[in-house]
Amino acid sequence: MIKRYKKMLKQEFLHYSKDKLQKDLLAGLTVAAVALPLALAFGVSSGADAAAGMITAIIAGVVIGSLSGGFYQISGPTGAMAAILTGIIATQGLAGVLLATFIAGLILLFAGLLKLGSLTSFIPSPVITGFTSGIAIIIALGQIDNFFGTSSTGENALAKLISYKDGFSPDFPTLALGIIILLILLLYPKKWNQILPASLVAIILATFATIIFQFPVAKVGTIPTSLLTGERLQLSALSLSSIKQLLLPSISIAMLGMIESLLCGASAGRMTGKDLDSNQELIAQGIGNIILPFFGGIPATAAIARTSVAIKSGAQTRLAGIFHALFLFLSMILFAPIMSQIPMAALASVLLITSWRMHEWATIKAMIHEKNRSALLLFSVTMFSTIIFDLSIAIVIGVICSCIFFIAKSARISIVTEDIDWQRMNLPDSPVGSDWAVIYITGPLFFMSANQLKKTLDQVIDKEGLIFSLRGVPSIDLTALDSFNDYFSIATLNQQKLIFTSMQPEVEKQFNRLWEKREHSPIQHPTVAHALHEIHQTF
Repeated sequence: MIKRYKKMLKQEFLHYSKDKLQKDLLAGLTVAAVALPLALAFGVSSGADAAAGMITAIIAGVVIGSLSGGFYQISGPTGAMAAILTGIIATQGLAGVLLATFIAGLILLFAGLLKLGSLTSFIPSPVITGFTSGIAIIIALGQIDNFFGTSSTGENALAKLISYKDGFSPDFPTLALGIIILLILLLYPKKWNQILPASLVAIILATFATIIFQFPVAKVGTIPTSLLTGERLQLSALSLSSIKQLLLPSISIAMLGMIESLLCGASAGRMTGKDLDSNQELIAQGIGNIILPFFGGIPATAAIARTSVAIKSGAQTRLAGIFHALFLFLSMILFAPIMSQIPMAALASVLLITSWRMHEWATIKAMIHEKNRSALLLFSVTMFSTIIFDLSIAIVIGVICSCIFFIAKSARISIVTEDIDWQRMNLPDSPVGSDWAVIYITGPLFFMSANQLKKTLDQVIDKEGLIFSLRGVPSIDLTALDSFNDYFSIATLNQQKLIFTSMQPEVEKQFNRLWEKREHSPIQHPTVAHALHEIHQTF
């Protein structure tokens, strides 16, 4: 892996020039402008604070960006991760999040070393779309307090939503400011967004308006000018009991980090034509998340929006991601007093827009338009499971449901029974074979389709002979073989002749094992046509 990483760097920086450096600097600055408001917002929405979001973006940008499996990957705090962290903070506090981040980093590192980068390909697309939508809804629900100036109680977004039944009293200045910022974000011209991100403009305007007019609204609070914050992971916190307690949340964080980062890399790889080294990416994410909690940072993953901005801004190498982190660090040092005055309502508006855009609307519309019921059901089950439970359980439920749907779909086999037609075979009419039938079977024969097979065989028991065409049968299991074995015994008693044709190699192997145990085995032919010619000439 080290050799491959060195080779990747060598190819990446081959013929590196001043012109490429300028492009990386400009791309880094552009991404920083997009990342600044999001880092603050995701830090707050996670249940930590804005400072934690900034530190995460800076450390992840340098560490993960340097080791990434693709030069285009930009890592930092994300909305999806923030949605998971709120529940952990509610029960375990920020110390629990820091420890869970460390454990998740170890899991990701070992996943990369064990070359498990292809695991996400086993998760069906509707499941991924469903948990993405579920997380987006959790983010939106989590911003109700900041947007309306209310307060709620509960360990998760759903519990907080239910708590509003005891009273919901919006704060007018907070709500008014939130609506104004929301309108700015919605009405901001798209062509301007390429020059200066709408979220950055909206937050700057909201901050200066709050400072000038002294709006009585909740603000972000103190922004440190150092990467070492007051609350960070201490080695003394690493104990067996605490690790056991946080193992499941850590697995959720690691799973989400893996899914987000590898999906981001797959998307960016298509944009750049450069494939992501998925195992190297997991190693980078693992090392980054191991280091982050010692600085007071929250979990980081690759971010699709920031990565696409980097690519569209002309990023040439991984230096663009490192530069973006350095620009964020400079802004934290220079503008900490101003950033501490950012109103929470402004960040809530940014997150509400972000959560709306997180939904994969094109994919959802396609599922509805194509009336793909199984995909829609998978999407819905995963989405609601994400909201009600957590990511790990939601993905497990989604994958199990998809397996059930696949098995149920696979059970739909086609069995067609036809009487012999000599004219169709260009053979002279003959009474020979007049009481024979050809049974065409298409689809896998296994325990769920065995009953359909048995019903068909029961209907042709009185025929003089049967020709089975198994060209369309890719596999057969023991249950289906037992059905045939039982029928062989009945056919032998009735003196019914059986011929098998067009068998796939694996299916033929299974039947041969069965026939070895019997005194008489059925006749085999390569095709139905061969079998019919043989019947016409022999019987």
